Amino acid sequence: MDATAIKTLIEENVSSNVFAVWFLAGAALVFWMQAGFAMVEAGFTRAKNTGNIIMKNLMDFCIGTVVFIAIGFSLLMGEDLVGLIGKPGFDIFTSYSNFDFSSFVFNLVFCATTATIVSGAMAERTKFLSYCVYSAIISALIYPIEAHWIWGGGWLAGLGFHDFAGSCAIHMVGGISALIGAKLLGPRIGKFQKDENGKVVKVNAFPGHNITIGALGVFILWVGWYGFNGAAATSVPQLASIFLTTTIAPSVATVVCMIFTWVRYKKPDVSMCLNASLAGLVAITAGCDVTDAFGSIIIGAVAGLLVVFGVWFLDYVLHIDDPVGAVAVHCLNGIWGTIAVGLFATSSAPGYSIADAGGNTIVGLFYGGGFKLLGLQLLGFASVACWTALAITVTFLLIKGIIGLRVSREEEVTGLDITEHGLPSAYAGFAMLPEDVTEDGEGTSEVTGDTPVEAAIVVDGDVPAAEAIPVKKMPTFASDGHKYTKVEIICKEAKFERLKNAMMKLGITGMTVSHVLGCGMQKGTPEYYRGVQIEANLLPKIQVDIVVSKVPVREVIETAKKVLYTGHIGDGKIFVYDVENVVKVRTGEEGFDALQDVE
Repeated sequence: MDATAIKTLIEENVSSNVFAVWFLAGAALVFWMQAGFAMVEAGFTRAKNTGNIIMKNLMDFCIGTVVFIAIGFSLLMGEDLVGLIGKPGFDIFTSYSNFDFSSFVFNLVFCATTATIVSGAMAERTKFLSYCVYSAIISALIYPIEAHWIWGGGWLAGLGFHDFAGSCAIHMVGGISALIGAKLLGPRIGKFQKDENGKVVKVNAFPGHNITIGALGVFILWVGWYGFNGAAATSVPQLASIFLTTTIAPSVATVVCMIFTWVRYKKPDVSMCLNASLAGLVAITAGCDVTDAFGSIIIGAVAGLLVVFGVWFLDYVLHIDDPVGAVAVHCLNGIWGTIAVGLFATSSAPGYSIADAGGNTIVGLFYGGGFKLLGLQLLGFASVACWTALAITVTFLLIKGIIGLRVSREEEVTGLDITEHGLPSAYAGFAMLPEDVTEDGEGTSEVTGDTPVEAAIVVDGDVPAAEAIPVKKMPTFASDGHKYTKVEIICKEAKFERLKNAMMKLGITGMTVSHVLGCGMQKGTPEYYRGVQIEANLLPKIQVDIVVSKVPVREVIETAKKVLYTGHIGDGKIFVYDVENVVKVRTGEEGFDALQDVE
């Protein structure tokens, strides 16, 4: 063997070992995505369910590992049986020395991703036991069987269907399962307001309690996606091209979503743009190895619009409650990404290998390949979708009939942290606001669909409050002939400094400031969360109390209005009261004299 041949052999061995290590490192990045899913779901939902969500995202991987060992891996990667399933077996126990450890770990982390997608759409009202059961079934049967068709040597792989990293096998399957699960489960209490005929007349927004955590989750997922899409690359040029397309598509999707929501809702929607980043990643996953920059741009742009449409369609047309947008992100864009391969696959991509059953190279419609690849992609989408819909529907119906899917109304109102896990709060040391208490002091059922009024005050007693408390008219002027007026200003915390400085310029140096919680419904410039107008909610406010005599009351009012006005809901209110007398405790001064050092 000459020197050139030896050098080539060494380079091939080094390259092979490097990519074997990268394959496992990519699997570790995909596992890290579990943290991203947990953060997105927790941030986009309410604080009282955070512990439950963390527990679900932990257990779907752990339970998935157990069932994947038992049966899932062999159904996915075992010896092919008539193109439909892998041969069940226990090679991990009976032939450990010859076992493909890397393949097991890699396929396991992908399997766990499929199960965790479902969690978000069914968040805040699903029994934990039921979640564990259907998560196990997805990991043991539903995902391994259809993934075998695509990656395990099954019938779709033989035809030339292409799904490099899982737009169809993982995201669409998880998204369809999420859609069906959320439909069978029903919406969260108060999400949809219905009339006396049961028709939905209003959609209510439930803003996520921690968008910061949600954003962190998106960034974690984006980093993990480089392993998700790139781990199976076999050359440096192919890996670099995959990184390029995996960067372009979500970036374009996010920009398109930002512009659209800015135009549609007058402000760029933060949570929707976070969803759009994930939508772009999902859409490029199937074709990340076979598309170029132009194809990635188009795929991302469509994904950015599709995710907004999906969230709107579920809320306003299907009336299905998906707290985190899992269906719009994973189902719709999983379908779009699968079909997009048939449109944008190009042989100019490094390591291009799509071929039909006869071994003939085929490319996308827009690159001169005709409809053949597009037809294969549509066939793959339809067959996997039918299998998933049938299997998951049977699964959910059996669970619903045997142990039930949904927690009770009282458990949902109280929160799943305490009722399912005995955890008073995932935020020990922080005072959390009560949620979902309605006018009658109880949670409303999904049947009535009453609008939730958070932390409503319930008054008990036989005599109405207005009759039980006598109204006493206070004199306009005090006994010393001076008029004292209390001006009470409720405003946003962020406006307090400007208000304080404006009052001091008027000569008012004394004021009482309190932190309060405001709840109310009023007209004004509407605010939106994920395309749904935000209604009343408990929000932190500042209450400023000022008593004046020398300074004109009208001047105080006009100054406060000028400082506080934005035209948006929550600018505040000003209340004006007559005061009978003022007493300064330190000196005993009363009336006009008691106010001399504060105005």
